[in-house]
Amino acid sequence: MTGTVVVGLDIGGTSTRALAVTLDGERLGTGRSGGGNPTSHGANRAAGELRAALRQALTDVDPSRVRAGAIGLAGAGRLLADPAGRAVFDDAWRAAGLRCPYAVHGDALVAYASGTHSPTGTVLVAGTGAIAAQVRELRLARVADGHGWLLGDVGSGFWLGHQAVRRLLAALDAGGDPGDLGRRVLTELTGSAEVAARPRDTVDALVQTVTRRPPVELARLAPLVVSAAGTAEPVAAGLIAEAAGHLISSTSRVRPPGDASPLVLGGGLLTGQTLLAAAVHAEARQCWPDAPIRAAGDGAAAAAWLAARDLPEVTDPAALHARLVPAT
Repeated sequence: MTGTVVVGLDIGGTSTRALAVTLDGERLGTGRSGGGNPTSHGANRAAGELRAALRQALTDVDPSRVRAGAIGLAGAGRLLADPAGRAVFDDAWRAAGLRCPYAVHGDALVAYASGTHSPTGTVLVAGTGAIAAQVRELRLARVADGHGWLLGDVGSGFWLGHQAVRRLLAALDAGGDPGDLGRRVLTELTGSAEVAARPRDTVDALVQTVTRRPPVELARLAPLVVSAAGTAEPVAAGLIAEAAGHLISSTSRVRPPGDASPLVLGGGLLTGQTLLAAAVHAEARQCWPDAPIRAAGDGAAAAAWLAARDLPEVTDPAALHARLVPAT
């Protein structure tokens, strides 16, 4: 079994990570490159980052030893439905010297597999966006939210940033004190926490600053909200509580009350030691008291496991998961 190698890739908006690993769990190579999400960066750029990460991971590996591969990325369905985009990815795969087949999975499924080997359970991901999904036989069976910043992603990093700006604008319209969170947001967006003698001037400057940038950039304000909540800032604390409620509500749409199957929490907002992660964990524990609640881990390793589990020599997927995917 030691001769067989599988490759897993975790492709996000900011980075692309690749892993080459044997079925015995020996890590032969890793690679990292820039953001490779084809939805946000285009298929050609995404394929270039895929190729760069693969070449790093395969530096000391004979590509002919690689028997299977898997890619996890947001918007997987769009890539699979785009023949031209898939052809570009196929070319990048071959350019790395690989001749084995590869599968493409949504990032939510890969996040789930990074937290558990159970074929049935639920995953909740909150980063820039937010999505909850029911998993059946390691396939996404039912999905809630993941609708993007314009129509959904409630409780996400974008939602937190968007709501923080809206609360600030409301405070300025009322002629009130913007509060600590509002001053942090003002400083981040305009370079100054000062409010003009005529507050409407500050409102206009803030609106212009925000509308000149891509809307999804509001997600970069989320750490300000999380940090301010840690000091008991009332507006930030309220937003964290609302976000947790929204995320659990989304999860409840696809997960029955009392479900005892695993619940995996993924995304930057739920895997760190943050008040939002703690709030979501506490509410989840109330809704599903008997369920194991796990944090998502290494997405590239989980993608490698998804690629390997269907090989004929793999008879115990759970044991394989323990070898390939680091415990979180």
